Amino acid sequence: MWTMNPEMSGDHPGGVTVVVRRPGTAGWEYLLLHRAHEGPDFAGDWAWTAPAGARLPGEPVEPAALRKLAQEAGIVETAIWAVDLSGEWAVFAAEVSADQEVTLNDDHDRHEWLPVDEAVARILPASAADQVRLVELVPSVRIHFRSMTMEDLPAVAERLEQPHVRPWYRPENHTLEQLQERYGARIEGESPVRMWVVEVDGSPVGQVEDYPVGDDETYAAAGVPPDAIGVDFAITDPALIGHGLGTRMLWRFVRDVVWLDYHATQVVAAPAVDNVASLRTLEKVGFVAGDVVHEDSGDPERLCILDLTRLFG
Repeated sequence: MWTMNPEMSGDHPGGVTVVVRRPGTAGWEYLLLHRAHEGPDFAGDWAWTAPAGARLPGEPVEPAALRKLAQEAGIVETAIWAVDLSGEWAVFAAEVSADQEVTLNDDHDRHEWLPVDEAVARILPASAADQVRLVELVPSVRIHFRSMTMEDLPAVAERLEQPHVRPWYRPENHTLEQLQERYGARIEGESPVRMWVVEVDGSPVGQVEDYPVGDDETYAAAGVPPDAIGVDFAITDPALIGHGLGTRMLWRFVRDVVWLDYHATQVVAAPAVDNVASLRTLEKVGFVAGDVVHEDSGDPERLCILDLTRLFG
């Protein structure tokens, strides 16, 4: 991607994009900025882009995105979320109000808010336009995490029976009695594992758990530090699958729960090696896939590690 900044981080990702959207009369409108370096009539590659630019050497990924959003569009104090951090160019998104003001820097000579089809047609090359298409798929929702209670378990048992969830949980653990035995100590605070219900717009749609890795021999052998935090997650509502909501949810959980509650530098997850959907979600949040663990058990898992310092600073 073209950038005015000659300094660029030598590690992955090299740059960041923040796709900004606001409510319009017929759906979302997307913020595009016109590069000033080739004149106001230039319409070629990188003429129109979302706020974007190089990540500076040693700069954490999220602060880089917030910096570019503030520098190029004057938008501050706005939450962003990860759309796909797995490529050479990390993609974030932000939602702003319809009356959001935009203040350009010297790199740009004008801006426009455009419906998705017009925005995609304006952006060249097509790989940059694809970033807007990704954001258009993600619903606008309120995500909330609350501590799981024993009263939640009947609904949890039902949700774990969903066809897209059941293969990744032990079938014998799906009855209410077995869930009470498995999760009871965690819910009552007698275990270091914390259980959370994921709510979207007030409705329970999934679950997450976090736990200190401690002196787990498998993780230690793979080089995971003892202060790392493990996470497991599932979006159990089938209507929400395939819209990027799992990425948005996991990003929020890592940033707003794990990052704030623990003094850890790494987060780890270990889905089954053939759980393609979970592995892709982890990758988009910034996890790096590593060793295969638990091969001898017959249930091999792919160890995925997220460097919190690289992500947040």
